[in-house]
Amino acid sequence: MRLLLIVLIALLTGCASGPKFTVDDGRKVDETLLAGMRAYGAGERLIRPAIARSAALKDKDCDKQWELPFAVATSAGWSADDRVAWVRALQVDERLTVIAVTQDSPLAPSDRIVRVGGREDIDGERLLETLAEARDAGKPFNVGLASGRNVAIKPFEVCRGYTRFAPPNTAQLQDYHWLLSLHPLEVTQAEPTPDEALWMVLWTQGLSEEGGARMKTYHYAIKIAGTLYNLATLASGVKAAALAADAAMSAAKSAAANVASEFLKQQLIEQGKALATQKIREGLVDAAQQLTRQQVMNVMQAAAANRGSLSGVSRIAATTFDYADAWAFTRMAALGASPLAGFTLHQKLIERSLAANAFLFDADRLAAINKIAAARGFEAEVVAILGGLRADTLRAEIGAMPLASSRGSFSFDNPDDPGASRFSRGLVDAMLELPAESATKK
Repeated sequence: MRLLLIVLIALLTGCASGPKFTVDDGRKVDETLLAGMRAYGAGERLIRPAIARSAALKDKDCDKQWELPFAVATSAGWSADDRVAWVRALQVDERLTVIAVTQDSPLAPSDRIVRVGGREDIDGERLLETLAEARDAGKPFNVGLASGRNVAIKPFEVCRGYTRFAPPNTAQLQDYHWLLSLHPLEVTQAEPTPDEALWMVLWTQGLSEEGGARMKTYHYAIKIAGTLYNLATLASGVKAAALAADAAMSAAKSAAANVASEFLKQQLIEQGKALATQKIREGLVDAAQQLTRQQVMNVMQAAAANRGSLSGVSRIAATTFDYADAWAFTRMAALGASPLAGFTLHQKLIERSLAANAFLFDADRLAAINKIAAARGFEAEVVAILGGLRADTLRAEIGAMPLASSRGSFSFDNPDDPGASRFSRGLVDAMLELPAESATKK
């Protein structure tokens, strides 16, 4: 009888304790994935305040999207080891967990959302779709927290073009689309300032505004509600999006364009070594300075190679990167930010040799944006930011060392255009055709 009573008490205690959520038990996890998760969190903390700043534009001419004053993540759907990594990296468990906030957000980092409107769910993946629907309605709504608190949330409107980061398991992924751009996690290594983060957001919005029509001509998907894309606009690290990203990366790695890109990078390294050797042999007193100049040109050439290696919708987007540069530049000052933030971010990326992203200018883009800056009286400041190098000189010198394997210019009937695989037009475009239900299947 006594034993039965003990068992009954244990059962009642277990029931009363509620569901169990993952905690960090100290186990070994994938360190590369862990680093990706930390970079992902850093990226979200970086851009969420910048997104809120961009709302002050109130641009009547741009198409609009709704945003929230916080970013969320969830470990639901990930393996047991990876769920521990989420906790260790960002204190994220299976519930919708806040990982970044704006200055006036009513939520705080590590808050757990368990109810959105009238729907309650401790599985973050399942609750994401409800949160997306509430955001896109553009009206205030309530969320319930695990702490028992009920909080009113007010979405805010910004220019179209969500700025998001690659999922932590595919840190190098980049995808540019008029609805959403996914930037590689390497950008966070440059430790962008608030103004540089604003540049990233405005640039992404500008890419949508200036390049959207051209991208739609290539391929236009109109369904948004109920797709994996809609979940990714809230949490690009959600497991279903991460799986799709992994598949997209695998498809890209098998494409000839990526092989060419790797070959281009090797060419750049060899060219840099050859020129440095030549300068030393010639005994020039400024050999060290010339090597630095060559290193700059190599990284900018790598940026050009990166731009040329993009495929699908991203390839169309790449033809309007310079328009996005100009769009962002002209709007920075209107928000009380430095219009030269794009140049300072570019220089940080140069110094770290981070060229596989859209924010390091190639020679043509640098020359074009430099003309705009010079016309507004910033020429001397730009030269100083670039370490004494002039944009027009760099363009001329880079133009004198063409790469034979560079990809040709784009045309809609180009034989190099990707095939008909699911990810041939890019991850974002594919997610527009994947149902949200794929995120909730276990």
